[in-house]
This record gives sequence, structure tokens and C-alpha cells, in this order.
Amino acid sequence: MSHESTLERLKAGNTRFVADKLDGQLQDSSRRQVLTAGQEPHTIVLSCADSRVVPELAFDTGLGELFVVRVAGNVANSSSIGSIEYAVAHCGTKLIVVLGHESCGAVTAAVAGGDNGYNINHLLSHINPAIAACGAGAPIADVVKKNAELVVGDLKERSSIIRKAVDSGDVKIVPAYYNLGSGAVDFL
Repeated sequence: MSHESTLERLKAGNTRFVADKLDGQLQDSSRRQVLTAGQEPHTIVLSCADSRVVPELAFDTGLGELFVVRVAGNVANSSSIGSIEYAVAHCGTKLIVVLGHESCGAVTAAVAGGDNGYNINHLLSHINPAIAACGAGAPIADVVKKNAELVVGDLKERSSIIRKAVDSGDVKIVPAYYNLGSGAVDFL
């Protein structure tokens, strides 16, 4: 599948999700059996770990279609980048979606600042460039969207595997924003 057809497939799935008309395809025992031979997901989704954001449902996909990497704030840290590199290098995945979302707690905590302990502070430090780019007092939604856009650049900058795949035209990376109330995904 081309990048464009894959993206259209995600958009169509999201339309079904928003309309409460999930097709539930590729979610049964026969699909599980097919996948015992290996995986070839068409899309990697770097998503926030927020329990309200479930990429497989939001895009109405079945087993084996998405390679989902979840981390608070959908940040590009060493582990999330390594996971994405694996899917690019070993699964043949051609599309990466960086999926931020409405009312992101990690972005809200990063904007609020303060001492949240070593590990959370380290995680939130990845969001600081988006805060700086948006300026003081920017709405959380703007910071979330900017964070998703900047993570696209981080993936290319911090990974030679991803950068080479993007530069060759084999892989495309797109930022997106999930609206909690409607379930709609806006591709930025």
C-alpha cells in the first residue's frame, strides 16, 4: 500500500469509529492464526499512554494492522524511537502517525512545571520544546499539536534508520490530534 492509501484507510476507519459503525474485521481466531507466521503492520502509531486514546479502535483496525508504541505525551525517547526503528527496519511499515490528544495530562503537567520526581521530570522534559515554541499561556491543545509536530522532526533527527527511510520515500511521518469527545482524528 502507498502512504496515501494507508492514510486514507486510517481516515475511513476513524470515520466509522466516530459514527459508531465499527466493522470489526480481522479480529477473530482465523486472523490470530494468520499472524502466528509474522506481522506486517501498515502503520506505526506513536500514541500517548492515556487510557482514553486507543488507536486500534480510533482507526477501526484489526489484529496486526497497527504497530502501536505508547508513552505519556507521545514523546520520542530512546525506547519509543527504538521500537519505531524496529517496525521500520523489520516489519516493512511505511507510515508513522504521531498521535497527540485533547486534554493530555503529560502536556498539562509539563506546562504546569514543578518537581514531579526524576522519572516524570525526565519524561516531561521532552515536551519543553513544544511549550517554548507555543509561548507562555498557550492553550494546552496548541502545545499538544506542536508537540506532535516536533516529535515528527525528532524521529528523523534522532534516528538514522527512520531518517533514511523517510529520505528515500519509503516511510512517511504525519502528526495527528485525537479529539476525546467526538473520537475524530485531525491530521495536522
